[in-house]
Amino acid sequence: MRLARRLTLEVGSLAIALVVFVIPFLFIVVTAAKDQFEAGQLAFSLPSTWTIGDNVKQVLTDNDNLLVVAFKNSTLLTVVSVSLLVVLCSMVAFVLQRRPGRVANGVGLLMLSGLIIPPAIVPTIWVLQKLHLFKSIPGLILVEVAFTIPFVVLLFRAFIASIPRELDEAAIIDGCGGLRLFFSVIFPLLRPVIITVILTSSVAIFNDFVNPLYFTPGDENATVQLTLYNYLGRYNTQYNLLFADILLITIPPLLLFVFFNRKIVEGQTAGAIKG
Repeated sequence: MRLARRLTLEVGSLAIALVVFVIPFLFIVVTAAKDQFEAGQLAFSLPSTWTIGDNVKQVLTDNDNLLVVAFKNSTLLTVVSVSLLVVLCSMVAFVLQRRPGRVANGVGLLMLSGLIIPPAIVPTIWVLQKLHLFKSIPGLILVEVAFTIPFVVLLFRAFIASIPRELDEAAIIDGCGGLRLFFSVIFPLLRPVIITVILTSSVAIFNDFVNPLYFTPGDENATVQLTLYNYLGRYNTQYNLLFADILLITIPPLLLFVFFNRKIVEGQTAGAIKG
């Protein structure tokens, strides 16, 4: 009886995963392989003529290679933002965890509110304009970091709580200062959660559509998600090119999750099981 329930649960889970993840991806692939007329019908069927190579080539060369430029911008945005998040948030989480008190509680409450309260777009644009960073990649990097900090700090703080304080005391006795204590003793122990932060934040920032739309309008600093607008029209949409664009944008995050899914799970649970 128990074996039958387990088998039913596994089959049901596979069926749900098939419907939610595999079928939509197959629909993207087959639509990206059709010509404009067949793709416009939005039918889940194999194309009569496979034109995926031509569609991908056209997407890569349209608008003076805009997608290639957008990939460069998104890569720069992702790498710099994630690097800042790992360094800054790990240091903040260490201080909050090791120095409890009113200030730490207040900052912790502020972090929780950052997860709950939606970002204020218009005031953020005003601040970026005053800093002369509006419509620029550096300004967008600051926005991505600011909006992601609360979640990442909470991840690091939960993991650091599982690291014994005796390590800090031993390092201080050996003559370590604050920065040396953190980067020589604590930071190397954060590897599991660092991997999780890198993967989850990279996918989230690379796939972000709203923030680039608001804070870097125009083609000059376009990210990959904004290139979808190239094929969306009021009266006519080139679905074959649109889905070819979606396919190219989907591949990098998909590969990250396929190859590093186990690392993500390990990093999220390590803090709960470390002694």
